[in-house]
Amino acid sequence: MSAELHPRTGPQSSVAGLDIHLDRPGGRVRDSVMEGIREAIRSGRLLPGTRLPSSRALATDLGVARNTVARAYAELIVEGWLTSHHGSSTSVSHRAGVVVGSLAAPPMRQAPRRLDHDLRPGHPDLSSFPRAEWSRAVKRALASAPFEAFGYADPHGLAELRRALAQYLARARGVQARPCNIVVTSGAAEGLRLIAGALADAGVAAVAVEGFGLPSQRESLARAGLRCPPMAVDSNGADVETLDDMPEVGGVLLTPPHQFPLGVSLHSDRRAAVIDWARRNSGVIIEDDYDGEFRYDRSPVGALHGGDPEHVIYMGTASKSLAPGLRLGWLVVPEPLVGAVIRQKGEIEETCGFVDQLAMAEFIVSGSYDRHVRTMRAKYRRRREELVAAIARSSPNTTVPGMAAGLHVMLELAGGGESARSRQRPWRRLGVEGLDYYRHPEMSSRHDGLVVGYASPSPSAWSAALAALIELLP
Repeated sequence: MSAELHPRTGPQSSVAGLDIHLDRPGGRVRDSVMEGIREAIRSGRLLPGTRLPSSRALATDLGVARNTVARAYAELIVEGWLTSHHGSSTSVSHRAGVVVGSLAAPPMRQAPRRLDHDLRPGHPDLSSFPRAEWSRAVKRALASAPFEAFGYADPHGLAELRRALAQYLARARGVQARPCNIVVTSGAAEGLRLIAGALADAGVAAVAVEGFGLPSQRESLARAGLRCPPMAVDSNGADVETLDDMPEVGGVLLTPPHQFPLGVSLHSDRRAAVIDWARRNSGVIIEDDYDGEFRYDRSPVGALHGGDPEHVIYMGTASKSLAPGLRLGWLVVPEPLVGAVIRQKGEIEETCGFVDQLAMAEFIVSGSYDRHVRTMRAKYRRRREELVAAIARSSPNTTVPGMAAGLHVMLELAGGGESARSRQRPWRRLGVEGLDYYRHPEMSSRHDGLVVGYASPSPSAWSAALAALIELLP
């Protein structure tokens, strides 16, 4: 049963029109009303300070006598669950909240690590999110949205966004995409989960991965039942020639434009070799183009997908270019696999809401996305140049391998032991990761380094963050 809650003033006022739901056990009516209110307070559904309906209103909703509710309220006041002052309504007492909290406090989640400066790799500058432009895109998108957009989501994603993405990816990344081959996801993590499930259902037993990469990606593949043998990575990218020695492998996960975290590009010979492997073996290449728009020494390298769209699944995201909180990602899937990927969504629709999809489509079509990417590309380029110059001045024996691209660098120290250093408190307070964190468990490489992000600090915080990093270098 439910009863309407009346508004009150003050910071903990309840909102007019809310209902109170009481789970009443059997037995005497008054006892069941009292226990229903106690349970609502214990479970946190009735918070301290919440005003309860009048005894008349609650009695009407519950279909009981008013005196029954009045007596229940009176006894709960005596017990300390409720409070009431002359001339005011009855409300949940603050003392009850303290008691319940002490008896049934939920386990506390571990607080996020506190950082002195945020140099975590792969994190963009959230302070530069284009709020005004995004707000205008939302308003324009909503003003012109058809009423069908407010219905249940198409698991493929809204047609408006898929059309906009097809045009943008073809123009900016060399991807051969059609709207019917694009699947909108709630980020790259969901995209990989869908791919992994589709490949596992198709009978693929293993997907090869780069010897250094995100542990979360290997875990996602493993949860789908796929084995993840590693490939070595050198200055030319992943050694894809070793795929011929892995007969059980039916797919390969790569970061061709800018290998994460080593920062190298897949050499053109190896790009051709992995496509040849896929054609010979009916294999699938998963291309994670996580930061492909951010190349600083020359124009961004085109996506591998353009070389063979029938064997490459392209995986993109707005997490680095805009913000991870948007939960916007996309897959460009070969036509025979589109249905299998969509089936992985099942009955749980995780695709982001239609407002953000429409806004993203408007953001791309209006040119705002290109302008924002160009702006951030210039900012990140300057930061990387400042970082490299500061290291050269203060720590000349520290090297910065990898190309000028992305949102992170890898540092190699003259004395080695970088991963051990990253576990020391001063480094941890910067969010820097050691290369060991990204190393595949089966990789025997002794290669080590520090993976440092330079994009996350706001413009006002960047100088101090850079100084803190330089101070720790030998």
